[in-house]
Amino acid sequence: MRRWQAVLGASLASLTLCGHAAELGVASFNIAWAGTEADFSEHIRVCTTPAVNWCDTRARIPRGATAPTPEEDARAKQCQADFDAASGGAAKAMLVAPCNAYRLTASKWKKGPPSVHTEKLEGLRNTVNGLIRDQGIDVIAFQEVRSEAAIKDILGSHAADFDACVAPHTAFQTVGFAWRRSVSSKPGACKPEPSLAIKEDTKAAASLRYLRPGLALSLTIGKETVTLMNVHLKSGCANLIDSPAFKGNELTDDRAACQVLNRQVAPLENWVDIVATASPLFVLLGDFNRRVDEEAAQKLAATDVRKDHTDPASPNRTGPEGEVTSRFLWQELSDGRPSALFQVPLAESPDCKGFVGLDHILISEALKSRQTAPLSSKKLKIDQKDAQVILTSDHCPRVTRLTL
Repeated sequence: MRRWQAVLGASLASLTLCGHAAELGVASFNIAWAGTEADFSEHIRVCTTPAVNWCDTRARIPRGATAPTPEEDARAKQCQADFDAASGGAAKAMLVAPCNAYRLTASKWKKGPPSVHTEKLEGLRNTVNGLIRDQGIDVIAFQEVRSEAAIKDILGSHAADFDACVAPHTAFQTVGFAWRRSVSSKPGACKPEPSLAIKEDTKAAASLRYLRPGLALSLTIGKETVTLMNVHLKSGCANLIDSPAFKGNELTDDRAACQVLNRQVAPLENWVDIVATASPLFVLLGDFNRRVDEEAAQKLAATDVRKDHTDPASPNRTGPEGEVTSRFLWQELSDGRPSALFQVPLAESPDCKGFVGLDHILISEALKSRQTAPLSSKKLKIDQKDAQVILTSDHCPRVTRLTL
């Protein structure tokens, strides 16, 4: 009896300590057009159609230019038309990974074994297994995932212990979450944010191309609600500072991708403000496709954040297509109203060959005040064979541990 009381007392003491200093392991991981085997089979069927023949639906922009040449634009449009036809129509084509998604070509596919996609899925399973088993990760925010079924497949042996959800979308790529069921005293609640899924080309009335939505996951940890917000913003306007490969851009520059990302500023900031009011303990994470660390390093007066010199803490004035005068994303998000945001510092790894500075984890002021140690993150190596035909991913997972 005394032995049982001692064990019970130790357990209660542990629970009390955990109640005061619970920790949550969090990861953000872009898994690069991850779908099921059935999704990949449809991709191969469409891309090997003679009219398509692995063509690239994206118009390539010459280095230093802001738009493709007319000839390149026409080629890409013809490729898209052929791809749509082979898929059974434009709407169905949106749910098929484009032919350049996995960097396959006709010759690579002929030489590659039928298991090339299985290798990718195995690499993702092994990487996610390491996150959960070795890093103690409780919540994973996925980008570039097709479905909840794909997430469950990638969770592998951990699928029984985790719940998952994705944001409904009209295209292949969406955002999703997987979370350890035991971390929340109530079932986790997922809520999509469709306002981020803006139309990519507002001048193309018939276009079905919309950007990816956002997704919020609310967990009850102890007696408090913690909300995580997952984003995957418009690509192609990543750098603020010139690099050897890319010219730096502000969000009000003429580059087409920057103009699209600019139109996501107002809905993103509005969403953050709403969540910050309802759930002060929140995390904003994902693939921002923007070097917000470069923006944060700029010493700017508040009147220099927007071209019209209005205070970034004030509501954005949107133009007819939703555009704003904001030159920078970070300064808009971190204006302090209703909550300041803090970046979990970036950390790069020589073992990681993925993109640098695009995957971020930001936390609210209320959550920052709970941290008992300096904020830090790390990027972890993905599992990938040397001769793997399809990359496991071109991103590495970024992870952190947060005190609640």
